[in-house]
Amino acid sequence: MTRTPKATPQAASKAKKAAAPGPGAKVLEAAARPVEVVGQTLERAFDPLASALKRAALKRADKQARQFSDAAPAAAPKAGAMPVSPLAVPFPKMPPIAGVQMATSRAGFYKHERDDLLVMSFPDGASCAGVFTRHGVGSAPVDWCKRHLQMTKGEGVRALVVNAGCANSFTGRPGADAVRRVCSATGKRFDCRQRDVMVASTGVIGVLLDDAKIVHRLPDIEHKLTEDGWANAARAITTTDTFPKGAHAVAEIDGVKVAISGICKGSGMIAPDMATMLAFVVTDAAISPAALQNLVSLYTRNTFNAVTVDGDRSTNDTLLLFATGKSGAPKISRAGDRRLADFRDKLEHVLMDLAQQLVRDGEGATKFIKITVTGAESHASARKIARTVAESPLVKTAFAGEDANWGRIVMAVGRADEPVDRDTMSVKFGPLVAAQDGLVSPTYDEAKMSAYMKKPELEVSIDVGVGRGSATMWTCDLTKRYVEINGDYRS
Repeated sequence: MTRTPKATPQAASKAKKAAAPGPGAKVLEAAARPVEVVGQTLERAFDPLASALKRAALKRADKQARQFSDAAPAAAPKAGAMPVSPLAVPFPKMPPIAGVQMATSRAGFYKHERDDLLVMSFPDGASCAGVFTRHGVGSAPVDWCKRHLQMTKGEGVRALVVNAGCANSFTGRPGADAVRRVCSATGKRFDCRQRDVMVASTGVIGVLLDDAKIVHRLPDIEHKLTEDGWANAARAITTTDTFPKGAHAVAEIDGVKVAISGICKGSGMIAPDMATMLAFVVTDAAISPAALQNLVSLYTRNTFNAVTVDGDRSTNDTLLLFATGKSGAPKISRAGDRRLADFRDKLEHVLMDLAQQLVRDGEGATKFIKITVTGAESHASARKIARTVAESPLVKTAFAGEDANWGRIVMAVGRADEPVDRDTMSVKFGPLVAAQDGLVSPTYDEAKMSAYMKKPELEVSIDVGVGRGSATMWTCDLTKRYVEINGDYRS
């Protein structure tokens, strides 16, 4: 989560998140356009089999996102830490990925004892692609990554540096200089150019990054680098998160097994338009930067861009996908290559898993909610309706109160200003029909509906009766705890 600093102690309970939307600076060509456009273009370019696999993968990812066959127990919260979300899931066992090493350290961006710095190193020849926030303010780390990925075309990335506790956003030229000094020092330490270093930051908006804190820890980091450090890495990048988030999958490319592992952070200031958090995914497959960019742009569409906690986008959202090329599988240069069919499936699974964990850790959340809209004029229309429902404070507070208030859902549907047919519209909570044909269902049963609403995971289905477009969003409820966390936030 990324926050604005408190101007005075008296204003502590009134700090606001910076979330104004707006056009970003020039970015990678694939990421500069809305993700929906990129995804649709790529999907049409893929062969029919790949497109079919893509659609099936989304359904399987939704169903299986939390089925870890070999999960590690969730770590107990430290004294003074926020209570772990009741929707939390165990951190999976994530084996090493050939070619990547990582280490964490305490740079000191937080007053209390915790690691807040992560460094990953990659081998010569590694590829990288990214999708970034389209927020109008942005941040120095995002600017750096976009500019240098465009410059290098994603080739030769050697290191990633991530800090929690300071967003280094809205810090002007001094913030950009701080990023440059971090990348220069890291490049010297890892024997690479500064442009081969990617960076990401999360924390308080408007506070200049003290780059000396990071540079001072680099010798310690270098000596601690290990291939097996995913759990510590996931914890080091958190802010208001209550549990570390990770996902892992194994795919096959031309008969060779390749691994995909990823971590992310995010709890509040979560909403589409891009990745809505920090996420770092690594594979040992050999895939060209152009193909990686196409894949990450396409699969962000129905994963990270289909979740929302509070409707606020961050200034620092970053999703980076790295390929080390150390699996022994043949190098793939096209995202639509048939040999990538299983990899595309598993990559989307990993991204979906991570995205849904963000919702499960929504600030103060007690309900994990899937909202599906069908019968819309188009996919874009269905998506807008689903998002309007998912972000409605009245709808979200009704979920918090375990109230099946379908009237609020109908209100939110109409507020989306998309074509709907009031007289054929229907609303369901799980298998229970609440409204149909423009009025309350004759089978509506308050007792059954109340019993369903007590479940921690809920599904709402809305048919608006005008076409064949459909879309799904995932969200959580809005509780008093969300207000408490955001009224008293300290980074």
